[in-house]
Amino acid sequence: MLDGLQVVVRGEVEMELINTAHTNVLLLRQLFSQAEKFYLRLQSDISELENRELLEQVAEFEKTDFKTTDKINQETNKPKLAPLNEGGVSELLNKEIARLQEENNKLKTRLRTLESQAMSALDERSRAERALKDLQKVQGEQQFAAKSQEINCLEDTVAALKEDYEKSLNANAVSHKDLQENLISAKHELLRVQEQLTLAEKELDRKFQQTAAYRNMKEILTKKNEQIKDIRKRLQRYEPNE
Repeated sequence: MLDGLQVVVRGEVEMELINTAHTNVLLLRQLFSQAEKFYLRLQSDISELENRELLEQVAEFEKTDFKTTDKINQETNKPKLAPLNEGGVSELLNKEIARLQEENNKLKTRLRTLESQAMSALDERSRAERALKDLQKVQGEQQFAAKSQEINCLEDTVAALKEDYEKSLNANAVSHKDLQENLISAKHELLRVQEQLTLAEKELDRKFQQTAAYRNMKEILTKKNEQIKDIRKRLQRYEPNE
């Protein structure tokens, strides 16, 4: 009879221990799940498991508050632990979200400002290029008009020489040889003047490139190009990586 009672008691104790272990596992699982939900990091101290004083306190707590009937009701109802400091964690998360949104809005505003500056710089560069082209066009037209006038004068001179030559032939005022030499000299003079015009045109271009207007225009274009390069580099910092 004692042996049978011993077996029954052993079985009840083992069942109770197993039940307690399973209950602890479920409680720990709920605790970890809630901690993960609120982004909490839990750490366990293994050394506390060997603290005899704490173990005795737990045993006393089980004797007074955790009866068999209570354990059965807990298993049936499956209660859940209350969230740990739910209001504080939610408030911190909301503050962090608000801060990130504010920072994102600032970055968007900064990006729009940089884009506006880039467009303004491009417009200024286009206006400067058009002004430079107009200036070069005016200079070219003036040079072309001067050369055309010079050529017309030379053509008139040649025509006058031809006319004089024809008159001389008719009047026998000068010899045929002298007239030919004069005509050849006039042609040589025409070639010489044309060569001088070419050299003068090159010299005019060189002097124009040395003028203050050309240097100022070139300096403006250089500065605008540098500003555009700088703004493009700054824009690349705010663009998302593809």
